[in-house]
Amino acid sequence: MELSTPLTYAGDPRAAADEAAALESAGLDAVWVAEAYGFDSPTIMGYLAARTERLRIGSAVLNVYSRSPALIAQTAAGLDALTGGRALLGIGASGPQVVEGWHGRRYDRPLGRTREVIGLSRRIWRREVIEHHGITDLPLPPEKGGTLGKPLKLLTRPVRDAVPVYVAALGPANVRMTAELADGWLPFLYVPEHAAKVWGTPLAEGAALRDPSLGPLSVVAGGLLAVGDGAEAVRDLVRPMIALYVGGMGAPGRNFYHDLVCAYGYEAAAAAIQEHYLAGRKKDAEAAVPAELCELVSLAGPEGYVRDRVEAFREAGVTMLNVTPVGSDPARLVERVKGWL
Repeated sequence: MELSTPLTYAGDPRAAADEAAALESAGLDAVWVAEAYGFDSPTIMGYLAARTERLRIGSAVLNVYSRSPALIAQTAAGLDALTGGRALLGIGASGPQVVEGWHGRRYDRPLGRTREVIGLSRRIWRREVIEHHGITDLPLPPEKGGTLGKPLKLLTRPVRDAVPVYVAALGPANVRMTAELADGWLPFLYVPEHAAKVWGTPLAEGAALRDPSLGPLSVVAGGLLAVGDGAEAVRDLVRPMIALYVGGMGAPGRNFYHDLVCAYGYEAAAAAIQEHYLAGRKKDAEAAVPAELCELVSLAGPEGYVRDRVEAFREAGVTMLNVTPVGSDPARLVERVKGWL
């Protein structure tokens, strides 16, 4: 099992990059850079490329609406060149609130768009001459306004002809597609004890269609990391995040995270969280998050307990443990956990 961390993206990106460089020295294998509606992730990933030597650098995630498939492929190829082959391309559909509210794009055909980005990116990295007509038309045909377009191939030669593609997926159809086509899977609010119940069938169905040349599907999951006496208190730090996603990321009936928590068996709690959050009672929404859920999505407690949690994630199929170290010495904590893997 490998070890990664999500880059803190809401603060100073230069300070976050300094921390990532320190964690590289402690043995971290990869860093994932989010992109919501703050700073863009490719700029920060390029800066990380210059600050690190061994660390793999991934987007988690680039949404498939705000950039064309060709630009997503170009971005991954550019990062791969800067890092000497250390890029990881994490993509996903994001959600209607960001796609429509921030990017002004219609939120439609999320699976088709994700499938198209995967297929086109791999063709572009192989420097094929691209002619494709689907959700995206390359080149743009005359009946859609095209006048001077012609089929092109990537101008530069990429370092690798296949950058690993990871997909952020929660729903059964998306997870099935991910298991079929992607190199890796980026689930969210992952509870290893419930993973087989929620995702076992779509993962198996997708794997049955998978090209053997892709190899096994990588799975990236984890949570807050704290080890020692009193570390259990860190679990409460995930309450605002869970309340935000389960309560506020989408309208009733159209919230992937709410549906996931229901599938875990917390239907009543999910309803209460959403009701409070949408009414503006954020503290009440946080209080409604079950303590058990906070525990299961974290790795926080005495050493023996955390080591057991690491094994639970491993046994559930996680191949890259994605942790956010909490404490005064994150590098020491990463070095310690890396030694358990």
